Amino acid sequence: MDALPIDTSHPAVRDYLSLIRLQVLTPLSLLINIATVIVCAVVVTPSISEILKQFPTSISPKPIIIATYVAAIYAGQLGYCVLIVLARKAETKRTITKGVGFSLVIANWVMALWAIAWVFQWFLVSTVLQGILLLTLLYSNIVLLIYHQPSSARPFDTILIHAPLRFFLVLQFGLMFPLSLFINLGLTYTPTTPGPPRDYADHPWPGFGVVLGTNLLGLVVVILRRDIVWCVSATWICVSIWVLRPKPGPVYIVAILFTVLHPLALVGAYIYSRFYKRRAVVLPPGDEALYGRTARAPVESQSGPDSGPREVDENTWG
Repeated sequence: MDALPIDTSHPAVRDYLSLIRLQVLTPLSLLINIATVIVCAVVVTPSISEILKQFPTSISPKPIIIATYVAAIYAGQLGYCVLIVLARKAETKRTITKGVGFSLVIANWVMALWAIAWVFQWFLVSTVLQGILLLTLLYSNIVLLIYHQPSSARPFDTILIHAPLRFFLVLQFGLMFPLSLFINLGLTYTPTTPGPPRDYADHPWPGFGVVLGTNLLGLVVVILRRDIVWCVSATWICVSIWVLRPKPGPVYIVAILFTVLHPLALVGAYIYSRFYKRRAVVLPPGDEALYGRTARAPVESQSGPDSGPREVDENTWG
């Protein structure tokens, strides 16, 4: 077979081929993810939410709230798939191929496998898959933050690339990985049907530590970066935790506390940045009034190397 008439080792050609692969594989992985989760949530018995009710923990969320959260992630990814096809700016294409790359494809496949492991109650496998998913999303978000930062000049990049990936990361970091780990470690309660768990006050401190630690880190991100996406997603997760009652007192109090703190921290960070942050003042060229040189300028302009004492005569006297 003859060689291709293009040089596939050229960086521009490799980037183009990578973009073509992503245009095919990303929508395919998203479709598999959505189909698998829907089947495991609606068709299979026990479903994802029923497993959650069979193994209640101190950080178990309200299923309908998390389902809405996941639907928002899927909506953002659908917009990302459209952006992959319609992208024209070189910066956007670089963000897609170099920043996100195949991380989102891998994340969608791993989430589909997690749904299968969850309904089969393979909680060790589920925890391992959640760990892989968390590391994959953490890597892609760090790459985006360092090398492809969001810009107001490209708002669609921020809305359709950065926001969905950040939303996806916070879900795994703040809820799904700890929840799967708790069930695998046996930090669950005895369910009753109908009614709340009988021993829901047992071992509250692991849940307290997870909710406090993840939200403190999120609060730092919200304050330092004025991150609206992290604020909304972390608040959403806190609401899903304290809405499902009963909960141990420490977990319940901390979840409500951060539901209030995240929006307040975001507003406070914007106020501080707008009104109180000290910025350097750059004077325009020629504006020397603030330096105190205006009064001396006429004197210096009238003096020179040949200037000397002037004779006072009748015309200049008085």
